[in-house]
Amino acid sequence: MQKPTYFLILIYILFSTEGFCQNIQLKIIGASEKENAVIDSINYNKQHPDYQSIQSEVQNIQNKLLKQGYIENQHIGIKKMNDSTFESEIYLKAKFNTIYIYYNKNLIEKSILERISKKVKDDYFILNITEVEQKLNYINSEISKEGLPFSKLKLSQIQKTSEHSLQAKLELETSAQKRIINDIVVKGYKKFPKSYLKHYLKIKPGQVFDLNSIQEKTDQLHNLRFARETKAPEVLFTKDSTTLYLYLEKTPSNTFDGFLGFGTNEDTNQIEFDGYLNLNLTNNLNFGESFTVLYKSDENDQQTFEADLSLPYLFKSPIGIDLSLRLFKKDSSFTTADQAAKLHYQINAKHKIYTGISATESNDLLSNSSNTLSDYKTFNYNFAYEFVSAQSFNRLFPLNSKIYAETGFGERTTNDTEQKQSNFNLDAFKIFNLNNKNSIFIRTEGATLISDNYFENELLRFGGINSIRGFEENSIYATLYGVINTEYRYQINNNIYIHSIIDAAYYENKISDTHEKLFGYGFGFGLLTKAGLFKLNYANGKNEDSNFKFSNSKLHLSLLANF
Repeated sequence: MQKPTYFLILIYILFSTEGFCQNIQLKIIGASEKENAVIDSINYNKQHPDYQSIQSEVQNIQNKLLKQGYIENQHIGIKKMNDSTFESEIYLKAKFNTIYIYYNKNLIEKSILERISKKVKDDYFILNITEVEQKLNYINSEISKEGLPFSKLKLSQIQKTSEHSLQAKLELETSAQKRIINDIVVKGYKKFPKSYLKHYLKIKPGQVFDLNSIQEKTDQLHNLRFARETKAPEVLFTKDSTTLYLYLEKTPSNTFDGFLGFGTNEDTNQIEFDGYLNLNLTNNLNFGESFTVLYKSDENDQQTFEADLSLPYLFKSPIGIDLSLRLFKKDSSFTTADQAAKLHYQINAKHKIYTGISATESNDLLSNSSNTLSDYKTFNYNFAYEFVSAQSFNRLFPLNSKIYAETGFGERTTNDTEQKQSNFNLDAFKIFNLNNKNSIFIRTEGATLISDNYFENELLRFGGINSIRGFEENSIYATLYGVINTEYRYQINNNIYIHSIIDAAYYENKISDTHEKLFGYGFGFGLLTKAGLFKLNYANGKNEDSNFKFSNSKLHLSLLANF
């Protein structure tokens, strides 16, 4: 007897489970075929697990119909047709297309309404029914920007004015007193330079409180190298004060960058080495300051030393100062010393402008020099603009785009003459992200020196890993040049990428009457390690009229370490 009993229980459980898992069908109909077509266009969910889900779906359909203008739609009821099918009737009735909304001009500015409606009068404005919710949310957000974060809008006294039109009164519920930021508290990075709150993020006590604006401003912290936001801002409201909390942490911002390059000397057929060291110290005094030292020595017996100091927001003002020193020696031919001082103003987190002066002194070291070398001094007035945009989600490429443009006007003085001169420099790049793994990098760099005559020791110098790849460092002298670097990058994972190298350049040298096009081709990869970003580039350079030679190839190694 026990076995048949167990068998029957098993059959009951199996069939019961199947019944419990069976979906219920919902069909919604209107009062006519036309109404049925409107309901079907909503694409409502027809499969449901239980009766409660059906009721929720019917309510959802009514709300959607309401937003489309069927504000008088009526739900007749839900009928059970059989064990698996339910039918609901909703009569749509008339559709309303427009609504006349009356408002108090002392509470809501007419200029706000003119952004959302083409028909705004002194006491009312007109909207399409389908836009009402979206437009009212916009009005409410604009009112919140005026320091009224708890404002509420609602339509009252809704009436029919014609067969397809309505009218209503717009009511505003808000506190009598506007909210302002009374205090700003930084959590985590307590020594965060306060000047950056006021002049970089543009957030300070006494401002009208607007949470959306604050979130947009704190997003600009991604452009800072020495700090990051750990979580979204929070606000503490009390009866008579508003306190803003920012959650930040200090990040490693010092960098050490260097590379080692080697290639074959065409004359001696021997391997020659070149390289540079670049040390950047940022925000070690919690002031936002930056100090950079660069030393470079290459196979052309050229030595370069550069030092830059940037001090932002002097005396808590929006003005900062940049000082620089550059020393260059070309074997035993000449030396050049450049000094510059600039004042900068941070317009916002992405834009910065500069103005300043620079002076250059160059000495001819050859006793029997030709007319192409000469002692000279220059003095220039300079103006510059900088734009920086970050992409903090990518550890390998934290900057998405950058533009730096500078121009200078002045004169060059030799022993017996003065010569008016001007110059222009541009350095810009942009990363085009195709998807999470593929991107295209394009950089353009160029400079020109405009003068009636030129000396060899004042010419522009370019070439190498930071210019056109496949050529020796600073081996090309020009009065005008332009370089385009392109890379197709494939990111294998968050720490490794490979890329192509296709570079092109054009330059002119008016001393030697040279006009030439250069090309560089190759490949490379980058590896983000605990020590920093290690990069290897292999590139071969050629001019327009020559053939490729493997002996001209350059292998560049560099390591950018953060600490």
